[in-house]
Amino acid sequence: MPRIKLQIPERKLIALKIPIRITDLNYGQHLGNDSLVTILHEARVQWLSSLGYSELDAGGSSLIMGELIVNYLGECFYPDILDIEIFSGECSRAGFELYYRVATIRNDEPLIIALAKTGMVCFDYKNRSVVVLPADLKKHLCPD
Repeated sequence: MPRIKLQIPERKLIALKIPIRITDLNYGQHLGNDSLVTILHEARVQWLSSLGYSELDAGGSSLIMGELIVNYLGECFYPDILDIEIFSGECSRAGFELYYRVATIRNDEPLIIALAKTGMVCFDYKNRSVVVLPADLKKHLCPD
């Protein structure tokens, strides 16, 4: 089975540091895949917060995840600190792509732990329907 290989776009939105918690480890004593998804969620919420948004109000729309792709590239252990960079991908009428580069420092060298992509959809929870990407949010993602 061929692997999906993510290519990180150039437009960086934010760089964050998130520590690994002991509860993020799985039975193999490394970062569990479920915890990585939770950490990506935390990073996305921190990015939105830096803009004055939340997932329930991102410039006039709520957000829902329509797609998640993760390429696992290395192990991560407690008490590593993750360096997470979020990049903007394509924007559509009702959504956008976010890409994530997750790394840590091991033996004084950067080590990429994972690359990920989320497809975010603008959503109206009251009417249970997809809505147009708000112009205010779009200017942060795809200013061209």
